[in-house]
Amino acid sequence: MDILSIIGLLLAIVAIVGGNYLEGGHIGALVNGPAALIVIGGTLGAAFIQTPLPVFKRALGMFGWVFRSPKTPLHEGIGQVVNWSNIARKEGLLGLETIADMEPDLFARKGLQLLADGCETETLRSILEVELVNRENRDLRAARVYESMGGYSPTIGIIGAVMGLIHVMGNLADPAMLGSGIAVAFVATIYGVALANLFLLPVAAKLKAVVLEQSRYQEMLLEGLLSIAEGENPRSIEMKLEGFLD
Repeated sequence: MDILSIIGLLLAIVAIVGGNYLEGGHIGALVNGPAALIVIGGTLGAAFIQTPLPVFKRALGMFGWVFRSPKTPLHEGIGQVVNWSNIARKEGLLGLETIADMEPDLFARKGLQLLADGCETETLRSILEVELVNRENRDLRAARVYESMGGYSPTIGIIGAVMGLIHVMGNLADPAMLGSGIAVAFVATIYGVALANLFLLPVAAKLKAVVLEQSRYQEMLLEGLLSIAEGENPRSIEMKLEGFLD
């Protein structure tokens, strides 16, 4: 669980609500159904138009990474690669076949299977690099869905504000109708800007960071598998892969 993400989200909410309270406002002033409908509905609608369905599904599936990101244990991964190297030196590359069958990481499993099958080094690099790049691009496209919504949200909020002001101008003769129109106008702007800057854009940035960290882990595995294929010494492989550590 990423405690920093939870603290950040709660802190953002407390800052907005607390600041409003200290200025003499009340929570009810920030709750407006029409404004929320305009901003959330409009933002989602714009995202639906822009995004292919598979990409949007992937974006929804990745959302949980904000609070619980996939593990990328670089230290443990390096030790694992060194262990594979020792097995390959003792039993030959064919000895990695049993290890591949038990490997839970699909990327590592494919690399080990290719090694056990006697795949040439350049072919191994080509196959795994294609998978690595495609996976990274797919996940970055999904992360950019939240980024795009963060771009639309403030503009939709302005649209909501203009609609509220239109409502106000059309009811100048009826003072009882002015309050609701003005509330929609200002609250819609708050919703649009807050949704973008306190939620959508930070979520997009967090997901991109997780994707890049996953790619770094897979690049480490790829380099280790290539070193095994070239018959490098396990100690040399370990020292090389330590360069991926922060």
